[in-house]
Amino acid sequence: MAKRERVMRMSVEQPLWRALAGYRVLTMLYAVGLFCTAYDEFARPWVAVAFYAVLAVWTLATLPKVASEAACTKRFLAVDLTIAVTGILLTLVADTQQRIHEGGPTLPSIWTAGSVLAFAIKGGWRWAAFASTAVAVANLIERGAPVRDTVHNVILVWVASIAIGYVVEVARASERTLARALEIEAATRERERLARDIHDSVLQVLAMVKRRGAALGGEAAELGRLAGEQEVALRTLVSGGLVPVSRISEDTAQGAVVRAVEEPDDPDTPVDLRALLMPYAGARVSVAEPGAPVTLPANAARELAAAVGAALDNVERHAGEHARAWILIEDWPDEVIVTVRDDGPGIPEGRLAQAEGEGRMGVALSIRGRLRDLGGSADLVSTPGQGTEVELKVPKSETTSETTARGKR
Repeated sequence: MAKRERVMRMSVEQPLWRALAGYRVLTMLYAVGLFCTAYDEFARPWVAVAFYAVLAVWTLATLPKVASEAACTKRFLAVDLTIAVTGILLTLVADTQQRIHEGGPTLPSIWTAGSVLAFAIKGGWRWAAFASTAVAVANLIERGAPVRDTVHNVILVWVASIAIGYVVEVARASERTLARALEIEAATRERERLARDIHDSVLQVLAMVKRRGAALGGEAAELGRLAGEQEVALRTLVSGGLVPVSRISEDTAQGAVVRAVEEPDDPDTPVDLRALLMPYAGARVSVAEPGAPVTLPANAARELAAAVGAALDNVERHAGEHARAWILIEDWPDEVIVTVRDDGPGIPEGRLAQAEGEGRMGVALSIRGRLRDLGGSADLVSTPGQGTEVELKVPKSETTSETTARGKR
């Protein structure tokens, strides 16, 4: 059966766009009605008639522009605000000075609030502040003086538009958070389903190969051993589920849409160190980690994981094929400590210095060099016959500042 993909769209701002479209039409009719009732009182009614003709055509023709955030472009907002301001200033030409001083309405009347609200819904409170300020200046010029009713209307529009713009910004942030939560929930369910399928098929087959190989002996025993190692590694990966799912929430015309994407390789992006170290787990390598994420900048986490990998390579190369290793991850308030310990024969005294003299710089460069670049340290303790312990320390504050400096360079 073909797999169906369900796309979930969420939008709390879409009703605002529909309400704005209705508001613009109703206020346009209201402004025209006010003019018709006072037609004989205008000094130049033909100026008002021309403006209302333009206003009606513009309002009805641009209804699709206020249907969604994507359709409402910056060019439309600029023209819309220009018409509102022009209508306010044309009141000086069309109406009499007596009506203006008595507090008569401007030509666009409350239609101008719709233009300001479009700015608020589209760009948030900063855009709303800009548009309402332009309308306020035009109203003050039209009245000639900051009288009480004009100031009252100006402040009302200014505060209301900024408040609506702020609410829209909060709503968009809430949509992104909700979309990410729903996507993580869906990813978790999918991972659980895959874990069940793998447990019922692949893991059981690997376990059977391990048992049968050990019983048959010879080359089959080696095959069984490899199958056992892969079983442990796969079981650890399935049960851990530590690799983060790349997700992003996008705002579109229909609301927040959840999509799977590749996240940019930003060195400052926090990464869970556990996700980089868990793949090292296997039949001979055990990983002990805290229950909470151990976050470091991406570059620091990768370098620390590479140092751990170099330490495990040394265990495999020098401690023997049957040696076991343990990785302990500790998350302290000011630093992250990763300890790699093995049960091999240990390193003879003076062996590291001899290796550096011979040009083999594995410990010096691959481990200590990486930690030194991160502002941390690598301490190696080895007792002949009792194994080797490598302690890797990375300070959190210095790592963050060093990573940021590298990104700027």
